[in-house]
This record gives sequence, structure tokens and C-alpha cells, in this order.
Amino acid sequence: MGAPASLLDPGTERDPQPLYRTLRGNFPLVHDEPFGAWLISRYADVRAALADPRLVAPSPGPVPAHGAYRDLVSPALRERMSATLRAAVERAAHVLASRLAARREADLVAEFCQWLPVAAAVTALGLPYEDTARVHAWCRTGLDHLGGHRPGLDAYLRPHLLRRRDRPGDDLLSVLCTARPGGHPLPDETVTELAGTVLGAAGETTARSLASFLANLLDHPGQLGLVRDRPELAGAAWAESLRRDPPLQIVPRRALERIGPVPAGATVACLLGAAGRDPARFADPDRYDVFRADPGDLAHGPGPHHCPGAPLARLTAEAGLRALLTALPGLRRAPGPRPRAEGLVSRSPRTLPVCPG
Repeated sequence: MGAPASLLDPGTERDPQPLYRTLRGNFPLVHDEPFGAWLISRYADVRAALADPRLVAPSPGPVPAHGAYRDLVSPALRERMSATLRAAVERAAHVLASRLAARREADLVAEFCQWLPVAAAVTALGLPYEDTARVHAWCRTGLDHLGGHRPGLDAYLRPHLLRRRDRPGDDLLSVLCTARPGGHPLPDETVTELAGTVLGAAGETTARSLASFLANLLDHPGQLGLVRDRPELAGAAWAESLRRDPPLQIVPRRALERIGPVPAGATVACLLGAAGRDPARFADPDRYDVFRADPGDLAHGPGPHHCPGAPLARLTAEAGLRALLTALPGLRRAPGPRPRAEGLVSRSPRTLPVCPG
């Protein structure tokens, strides 16, 4: 049997699932020379790789300072999923959805999905809501889920850090400013990097996840109706969308030592888009099913590299869906061709034309 096609071959980006099926069935571990990585595609292998301490996130330079402290973020967000934060996110979702109510047609990606996660992250951090557009611009120009150094964002956050250190509140930025791991406060640089991680996840990963979530429900009107009648199903619908259409299809890791045929220093590409549809793990894996009992947890990264913004992402998705169904009771796909999901590493619909009424 010859080697499979490369991830970089024409047609793979348009629809990677045929290649994913070939890889899972016949090449569970294979070196993709054009792509420059070893590919793993089965659910059990991908899950194990993401939790393996011998495989680390690749870094073009020194390990970011926030790496050792990212575990502060998720617990703090979960603890602060208070009525106040929920109400603020729901209010932002309602404002965005209401703006679409009188329209004959709208693009949910550009007018809803790209804005709501940023507004939710701004609220969680305790930043002024009127600064959402400013933060949104940073998120749209390269800030991602790894945060990173953005001079404009750093300069913007510094005065807020000074105020939180002097008079902390109950927001996430205050939690980071008052945290004392090992008995010492976090440096300002680390706090701004962690805040950038939350904002970056909102600007890219959550926006993509939300677009795929809404597309899946709109493509399955019967299931959308179920969630409309039974709002408690929204969380399951969100988890199922992350399984079927994760925003990050490919997560790279670097081997610290030789692991089987994989040499030290090599890149391992964990194919989340393939693992989430592994028939050995999921029955009828291509089907979107809000009643799926166990959709797994790969999209937010099990193990040491889990996404710290996962609780806020779920809150954002549930609030966004409720707001849309309330303000736009007749929400449906717009007539005409349906735009396909795009992207090889990150994948989601780039547009989502709908009829609000």
C-alpha cells in the first residue's frame, strides 16, 4: 500500500474528511513529508498525545511566561460564572442579536460570531464594555489563543493592572493581579500575557467554534427546534459541535525525545478533525446529534495544554444561542448556495448568511 496523500495536496483543505478516513483506517502514524510532521488521526492516539509530557507545544522562542500559570485562569473563570457575569454576556448577546432582527438577511459570522466572544472576554476581565471595538481590532489582527506580546494591548492593560492591584474587584483581571503562586505576585508581563490568552481565544478560537455551532444547528432544523424547546440541551449541542467540527483541526506538538519511530525534535500533528469522527470511538461519527452521550473533550485540549478559556466559551455559546432564538424566532439559512467551512489548520464557516425573520 502506497503512502497517503499529503495534508497539503489540492482538495484536502476543501474537504479533509476523505483523507482523514484513509489515515485512520490505514496510516494511524505516518510521516507527511510535504507538511513536515508525523500525523496521528485516531481518537485514542490523539488524546494520548495531547496528554503526553514528552510532546510539548512548539515555540518559536523562549517558553511564554504564562505557560506555568495558565491553570489559574480556568478555575477563576468557573468560580466567577456568577449571575453578574452571565447577565452581562447575555446582555451583549441580546444587543448584537437585536440589531439583526429587522434585517432581511445578515451574516452571522461577521455580525455576531466575531463580536460576541470578544465582548464576553472583555466583560470577564472587567474591562470597560465601550472598549470592545478596540479589543476586537487587536483580536482580528493576529492575537490568538496563545496570547503573546502585543505592544498596543500591553500598554492598554497597564493602567487597569495598576488599579486592580490597588483596589481589586471580582473580575478575572483582579484574580490574576492578586494571585500569589508560591507566595509571590505575578509580574505585570505575565498578567498581560494571560489576559491576552483569554482575549485571543475569544477573538479566534471561540469565534470559529461559535460559527460552526450555529451552522450545525441551522443545518439540522429538527435539532435546532429541540434546543429551542429544551434550552437545557444547549450545552450538549455545543459539545457535539466541538467534536464534529473543532475550530482547530490540527494541533502541533514537538517531541522532546524519541517516541517509537518519531525522532526527538520532530513535529507531531494531532489531527483533531480526524479524531473527532473516529468510528472506533463514535457511532455514526459524521452525524450531528445533540443527544450523543459522550462527545469527548479533545477540542479544548485534555492534559497540560487545555484551553483556559473553555468555561467562558461555553457560556458565550449558550448565551448567544438563547439571544438569537429570542430575538430572531424565524432564524434560518438564507436561500442560495451554502458557504463551506474553510481552512486546513483552523476551520470554520467564513460566512453564515441567514434570514433573521
